[in-house]
Amino acid sequence: MLRNTTPKPKTRLLRAFAAILVCASLGSNRIAAFAQAKDPILVGHYASTSGAEATFGKSTDNGILMAVAERNAAGGVKGRPLQVITYDDQGKQSEAATVVTRLITKDKVVALLGEVASSRSLAGGRLAQRYGIPMVTPSSTNPEVTKIGDMIFRVCFIDPFQGEVCAKFAMQRGWKKAAVLYDKTQAYSTGLNTNFTESYPKLGGTIVARETYGGGDSDFGAQLTNIRAAAPDVIFIPGYYSDVGNIAIQARKLGLAMPLLGTDGWDSSKLAETAGNVLEGCCFSNHYSHEEARPAVKDFVEKYKARFGGETPDGLAALGYDAALVLFAAMDRAPSLAGRDIAKELAATKEFAGVTGTITIDSGRNANKSAVMLEFKQGQWRYAATIEPDGK
Repeated sequence: MLRNTTPKPKTRLLRAFAAILVCASLGSNRIAAFAQAKDPILVGHYASTSGAEATFGKSTDNGILMAVAERNAAGGVKGRPLQVITYDDQGKQSEAATVVTRLITKDKVVALLGEVASSRSLAGGRLAQRYGIPMVTPSSTNPEVTKIGDMIFRVCFIDPFQGEVCAKFAMQRGWKKAAVLYDKTQAYSTGLNTNFTESYPKLGGTIVARETYGGGDSDFGAQLTNIRAAAPDVIFIPGYYSDVGNIAIQARKLGLAMPLLGTDGWDSSKLAETAGNVLEGCCFSNHYSHEEARPAVKDFVEKYKARFGGETPDGLAALGYDAALVLFAAMDRAPSLAGRDIAKELAATKEFAGVTGTITIDSGRNANKSAVMLEFKQGQWRYAATIEPDGK
């Protein structure tokens, strides 16, 4: 007997419907997989976008956002777009720890950028190390930051070099007697006090007075009176712009006419707005000058001004830009976006052509690079000198 193998109409309909479901299922899986492949890669940024040092965080965030926009226009990282989540830590160490925990545990970022202030980078960096999330600080210069562990990196020079740079510059200018006024509440400032006071005497200088203050203080009269009695050629103030403006004004009122010498914590347009012409002849060390002739600097300044309404980028903006691009390059080279893979490639960064100089990450996860000195002349910070690390 011959068996009729032709499906009945009802069976044919059921089989067709099943095939449609299978195809739909395969299609949805492929669509989901494709969507997942194109999901943004999340990177966290914690910064003081409010509080006493708000310009630090805002400038850094601007630089980072510009780097993200450029990288996404060029295809992102591993074919996926980048997205930066920025949280304001309000300039507080406790809040830095809170927002870093949130970025890691809730937002699931693959890497962190931040902070500017060393004290806040120490707070956030300890958590990044504990969770195995690589962190690149654009501008925390205290040596202890990268000593936290093998997940913590920086693209700026460190304070021992910055203190030496200021000591060398002081002697070049003939300032052979220095007084020091530093913020005892900030790791950044206390570290630079140590670095300068160790380097300066070795070059032939003499420390004639050393005074302290606390960040946010409003009256510096007692300290400046003691300094005046010591008759220094220069006053070294390794603090943040939020305090330096008031110090400068009060120093001039007390008849202290000698130059003030500072560090990269002075780098804010707010300083000139606060202190104005009393800064004439004062100098500070920084990571770059917008007046440098290097093509990378000219290109960055032009693009930044176009993006941010004609604003001239400060050193914090340039460092934020460089930090982001160094991180993205490491992510591109890494075999995966796992923390250890990214960290390994960050450690392998060599001769990266940044806006703030050529960046090579050394064995301590620090950047070996030059510094510039800026001088206030006729209402503007002007390029004064470049000082290279020993051996360059």
